[in-house]
Amino acid sequence: MSNATDPVLDVLDCPVDQVPDGREFVEAAMRWHFDPQTGSPFWLKRAENLDFDPLTDVHTFADLRLFPNVVNEFRDVRVEDLVPKGYGSRPEVIGVFESGGTTGPPKLVVLLADWMDRLMHHHNRLMDEHGYPRVANWLSLGPSGPHIFGELIRQQVRRRGGFRFSVDLDPRWVKKLISENRLDEAGRYAEHLIDQSAYALRTQDIGVLVTTPPLLVRLSRRDELVALINEKVRVIVWAGAHLDPDTRALLRDEVFPDVKIIGNYGSTMIMGSVSERTGLDDDDPCVFDPFSPYISFSVVDPETRREVPYGERGQVVMHHLSKNLLLPNNLERDTALRVQPPPGQLGDAVADVAPLAVFEDERVIEGVY
Repeated sequence: MSNATDPVLDVLDCPVDQVPDGREFVEAAMRWHFDPQTGSPFWLKRAENLDFDPLTDVHTFADLRLFPNVVNEFRDVRVEDLVPKGYGSRPEVIGVFESGGTTGPPKLVVLLADWMDRLMHHHNRLMDEHGYPRVANWLSLGPSGPHIFGELIRQQVRRRGGFRFSVDLDPRWVKKLISENRLDEAGRYAEHLIDQSAYALRTQDIGVLVTTPPLLVRLSRRDELVALINEKVRVIVWAGAHLDPDTRALLRDEVFPDVKIIGNYGSTMIMGSVSERTGLDDDDPCVFDPFSPYISFSVVDPETRREVPYGERGQVVMHHLSKNLLLPNNLERDTALRVQPPPGQLGDAVADVAPLAVFEDERVIEGVY
């Protein structure tokens, strides 16, 4: 399956500005990930314990529900075993990234260059639709280190021009402080982050501010920083934690009326994020459309795992299918309203995302990320 004219690669490697047919894409992904010549050691070994054959039984998005949720097996997997053999002996690796560790030891993914290029093309198109400035300086107030958040911002700025200023945070430390009821220390650490961002906002021409909702709320409590953001910043991007509708409306309408506020929703385990739907009215909920067919969502009843009706709240299931990675049926720690997706998209759109109180018998602590 290494021939450049192979129909599997024609689908999986289609130009970044094209959207492959859903059924053809699902079938091509199955052939790639379960062919002994191209699949990853993880999935080739895991296939031995499946009670179905992905090559003959999986053809559509609905068929992905046949897969078990294997995400917890990504906690201690050898990263080499996650890379499909079809990439050869020297794949172009962007990095190894870890989940936040909210519900136990972190899970791992390996992000390769071809997936990053495809994801960034999608993000660039949506940023243009939202009116993000080009050749503008960005300030990122969020995690880097093992987290994918910082790398995605770095790649976006690299492609759009301008300089990137960053304030790093350790979300695991904040969650540890909160879990131990050391709330004063957690608050002091968060204010330390705001202090660092204030220096960049005072001295530099910042056009795009990227941060998490809890830190954005803290920024909004300092009149000087509110004035600087309204004066300089054209777009605020929030991600990494939930933002309730009332706070979103308050920030948009009263605190930062001169700035576009745009949400992103994603996860390390889908190796990316999706942007808030363009064209929403002020009274609309914050809707996130899937990056179909690569990143897709289902909103289900947590007991039956069946989709809830449109407009009702359920638990989010995330799916990632690409040449880089296969990870279907990952039951997330979020709930959301199920929303009709745009025509031709696989899966659901989601709105008003909120965290569960308890997930996998662990209390969910968002902290600042």
